[in-house]
Amino acid sequence: MTRLGVNIDHVATLRQARKTLYPNPTAAAALAENGGADQITIHLREDRRHIQDRDLFDLRRTVSTALNLEMAATQEMLAIACKAKPDTVTLVPERRQELTTEGGLDVVKLESQLAPIIQKLKSDGIEVSLFIEPNMEQIEAGIRLGADLVEFHTGRYCELSDKKEIQVELSRLKEAAQFAGEKGLLVAAGHGLNYDNIEDILRQIPEIEEYNIGHSIVSRALFVGLETAVREFKEIFKEVSK
Repeated sequence: MTRLGVNIDHVATLRQARKTLYPNPTAAAALAENGGADQITIHLREDRRHIQDRDLFDLRRTVSTALNLEMAATQEMLAIACKAKPDTVTLVPERRQELTTEGGLDVVKLESQLAPIIQKLKSDGIEVSLFIEPNMEQIEAGIRLGADLVEFHTGRYCELSDKKEIQVELSRLKEAAQFAGEKGLLVAAGHGLNYDNIEDILRQIPEIEEYNIGHSIVSRALFVGLETAVREFKEIFKEVSK
């Protein structure tokens, strides 16, 4: 069964807008799990614009499924991750001025920098995922580094409107997912996916085993509640798998 990771960053975004104690990401995670989330995903950014250090440690104590920490490949973040011990660390690119992650990590270029970080995470029993473009060279670099998963950046797919271009991008994602799977990697995907565009990728690329989705679910939750919003997304998974 395809796994759904629910990213709750934007619950913290709303809290940080007023620097209050609410809404509480820990409570949001519990609701997401009640709705069927298989994993809770958070991004602890260097500028702490939404998720805070205390959120990570609170979630580590309370999440009953799995906790996936997205982070930049820095020594500061490595130290925090090794102390908190999430189930998975997903290494992502990060620029302070960006609104959201704008593309995949260039593992080929950063291989020597990433190697000791990945080695330390794995030695501490933390599963390592790399957030990359669906590109064979990036996948191969991830294999050399000993990554357990690759998560493909689906931003380009989500931005396209031309049907032919969408199909080309789906084919590119499928080819990459097949290649990664054949090499023994677990395959995830995320960025920009929502209730409307998820179905084609689910139907055409069963090789993708996990999706990490945040903004669209938290946005939907404003109208129906977080538990229901997650449950609705899981229902799409179930319908496609029939």
